[in-house]
Amino acid sequence: MGEQGRPAIAVVDDDSSLRRSLCNLLRSRGFTAEAFASAEEFLSSTRRELAGCLVLDLRMSGMSGLDLLRYLEVAGAHIPVVVLTGHGDEGVRRRCLEAGAAAFLVKPFRAETLLNAIQAALN
Repeated sequence: MGEQGRPAIAVVDDDSSLRRSLCNLLRSRGFTAEAFASAEEFLSSTRRELAGCLVLDLRMSGMSGLDLLRYLEVAGAHIPVVVLTGHGDEGVRRRCLEAGAAAFLVKPFRAETLLNAIQAALN
């Protein structure tokens, strides 16, 4: 759990400026935010167990966001995931939702849209 009893939000994105701005946005709204530069970094972190929600970029070098989503589903990890992508088509969206994503947002997105998706995923 983060500050004020709110769950931590894990941001997994290989774009360092987007990762930083997402964490700043989340912290400004009272969330604890943890940043990870790759799916592999998230999976190897001891802090991943603290995450109440995952904000996940789809296209990353190494393990993709969809691969991580499928891995978490097979592993039985019940963590809500909000997927972010700059390349969203209906097929990709469907595969992400079938793999357990709580929401699928196409970049650029409004801050409120992301915050509403995270809030819905946490509830």
